[in-house]
Amino acid sequence: MRTFTLKLPELFDMDDREIVMSPATKLYEVGRLSLGQAAELVGITKRSFVELLGKYGVSIFNYPLSEIAKDVVNA
Repeated sequence: MRTFTLKLPELFDMDDREIVMSPATKLYEVGRLSLGQAAELVGITKRSFVELLGKYGVSIFNYPLSEIAKDVVNA
């Protein structure tokens, strides 16, 4: 695993978990991390990660609309 150091100005009123949650949610959203990998990166359970995704505007249904339409037709 890579280690990355980021220096943020003190005016960021965020704890460490919030700082890690932002890139984890984005990497999950674009499909670079699985749900489990993203949760592990943040240091929380999958369930907790799922519950927090909405706060960051990310759907757990990481599925393109075109694929959903195909599934409906094939159901």
